[in-house]
Amino acid sequence: MSVMPRALLLDAARTPFGRYRGGLSGIRVDDLAALPITELLRRHGPAGSGRLDPARIDDVLYGNTNGAGEENRNVARMAALLAGLPTSVPGVTLNRLCASGGEAVVQAARALVAGDADLVLAGGVEGMSRAPFVLPRPDRALPDRVDLVPTTLGWRMVNPRMPDEWTVPLGRAAEQVAVQLGISREEMDAYALRSHRRATAAWDAGVHDGFAFAVRTPDGNTVRRDESVRADTTPDKLAQLKPAFSPEGPVTAGNSSPLNDGAVAVLIGTERVAADLGVEPLGEVLGSAVAADDPQRFTLAPVPAVRKLLTRLGVSAEDVDLWEVNEAFAAMVLSVLRHLPEVDSAKVNVHGGAIAYGHPLGASVPRVVVDLCRHLRARGGGLGIATACVGVGQGVAIAVRV
Repeated sequence: MSVMPRALLLDAARTPFGRYRGGLSGIRVDDLAALPITELLRRHGPAGSGRLDPARIDDVLYGNTNGAGEENRNVARMAALLAGLPTSVPGVTLNRLCASGGEAVVQAARALVAGDADLVLAGGVEGMSRAPFVLPRPDRALPDRVDLVPTTLGWRMVNPRMPDEWTVPLGRAAEQVAVQLGISREEMDAYALRSHRRATAAWDAGVHDGFAFAVRTPDGNTVRRDESVRADTTPDKLAQLKPAFSPEGPVTAGNSSPLNDGAVAVLIGTERVAADLGVEPLGEVLGSAVAADDPQRFTLAPVPAVRKLLTRLGVSAEDVDLWEVNEAFAAMVLSVLRHLPEVDSAKVNVHGGAIAYGHPLGASVPRVVVDLCRHLRARGGGLGIATACVGVGQGVAIAVRV
């Protein structure tokens, strides 16, 4: 009887996450997508250990949310070509909005377990600084006016059949849910401060060494660390920020994730490939779950996804050693934890999260999955779950074991 292959995260590389219009904004999005692939080839290919034949890669799966700019026309395939992979290596781009890169990791793992592949590159990219304005095609030949539509984030060209409550801005939707749960501005700001302080300490302690790599930019500068981490954030500074989505609302720029540029690539393979390459895997993908709720309640969609995944694994929340919750908003994380009281908050985002590191949509979930594996390994191993909310009412959860 044949043994089902295991889906192992063999190695991963990511760019630092650049702030909006920051250090990485001069790099085309398709070039940005190629950078972590190039880094993995440098480590394991002919220019590195020499044990990885690039032609052995069965597929490249990348998540991307925008798809309207330089990452159009299947950025996974473009990244593979730009990184110098053989033209025989295919690529596919996936879009589950904020969980797009996580979907790439999950689909890669499924391909391995099903026996459809032995070695896959999975990850994601988002260049939010370079998201274009688009011009909708007019309904008549000579319109009186035309309006450019920004594509950086959120709803655009909304179908009028959609109920108004479904299409409120993401921050406003997060705010409405949190207010209904009685979560205060002070709690959100305190959570944001925690994220920045932990992320700062993690960078200072070298936690991200071996994952994030320095990027040389077209203007001759080098980006070495995530640019949105604010080491100087204080409670007073956060308290002074004005509401971002409603006149008296608790959600501000300070307790929300920023707009960012970044890319992540993960080498996922079987045990045989790991042995051939001589690498110690970062971890194993055990399973995943997706769920959905009303679009305006997207911040709560991770809750049923997590519960579904725990049931599939046959474990309880108490069995989980670490959690990574992608911090779209402090309001979102606190809302999820309010609905999952069995989750020990001390095990959540132990080195900070996206409020500090940044949230380059397509690259965000691969980052939290890899960070989860690395943090578990530093603690001697264990079971971890990464989860994220997704626009238009979805949630995803991914389990790993180290």
